Amino acid sequence: MIHHKHSLLLLILSLFFVTCKDSGTGSEETDLEPSLRNSPTFPVGYAIQRTHLDDFQYLQLLRNEASSISAEYEMKMNPMYNNQNAVDYGIVDQIVGIADELEVRVHGHALLWHSAVPGWMNSFSGTDAEFESLIEDYVKDVVSRYRGQVASWDVVNEAFEDGSGNPLRNSVFRQKMGDDYIEKVFRWAREADPDVLLFYNDYNLAANGSKLDAVLDLADDFIARGIPIDGIGFQMHISYNWPSEQNIMLATNKVVSRGLQIHYSELDIRVNPDGASDSYTPELDQRFTDRTEFIFNFYKNLPEESQFGITWWGVKDDDTWLRDFWDNQNEWPLLFDSEFNPKPAAQVIIDLFE
Repeated sequence: MIHHKHSLLLLILSLFFVTCKDSGTGSEETDLEPSLRNSPTFPVGYAIQRTHLDDFQYLQLLRNEASSISAEYEMKMNPMYNNQNAVDYGIVDQIVGIADELEVRVHGHALLWHSAVPGWMNSFSGTDAEFESLIEDYVKDVVSRYRGQVASWDVVNEAFEDGSGNPLRNSVFRQKMGDDYIEKVFRWAREADPDVLLFYNDYNLAANGSKLDAVLDLADDFIARGIPIDGIGFQMHISYNWPSEQNIMLATNKVVSRGLQIHYSELDIRVNPDGASDSYTPELDQRFTDRTEFIFNFYKNLPEESQFGITWWGVKDDDTWLRDFWDNQNEWPLLFDSEFNPKPAAQVIIDLFE
């Protein structure tokens, strides 16, 4: 169910667009005017938080400029399964309900992630078999609940270490379920929803060749043995000058050559990585625009069947996790400024498809 406050906001928003059309401020083609929602030939999405759903400006922007959304945190295990005795679906139901009203795709993020494990799970005192049964039930319950509403899932997130050889991270899932826990979770997700798209998601895949190789070895093994996997998510937390364009293209094409879909799943672009600037200057904006243009122009030329979409990791600059992560360093990595104004890069994206 959608919270009444959310329903009211959506009603007001819908009436706003109808009024504009009826009053002559728009035309019958209003919905077809170029935008980030309808111009690109693949979905353009944003990571959102539940509190955004209470804000008219966020809803208006998503209606105009989004064709997909991901929950930044609230569809992960810790907030949903913080109580061992019950899964809390309240917030996720709201997100999915709003997405349905806005007619945008929902990408589920993420079923398993080592950094979003509930405290009770880390200290679980039962047997390994009991632990595995809990995870199986959780995965199947969540995926089946949103069957037909959530188009895709990051099934496992960040399972490989960064160090030499990129071994599997020694998470609680690996400790209690074995080295094949990723396979198990992908199988359970497919059993729960035969039509949902299943992704493995990780960071630095466009920059760390050995880490990408480890992920692709996993994917190759899955494909060879008939284990369901539909795509790879490149988080794409990048900067204006890293990784190189060549590395991004080579890494992406390795995924495409396997017949897998590629999702640039958490895009943000650091333009001030050395912290030298305390304001968003034209030079920084040009860095952002140039990098954005390269990413979208390269992506749009991939085979259509490989294009799952590009998701920005946030809507506007002050949403970004990067400022806190880098000790409050000034950064402007997203497509809209703090006042919801699109940066010039937004029009550049639209122009690529005109």
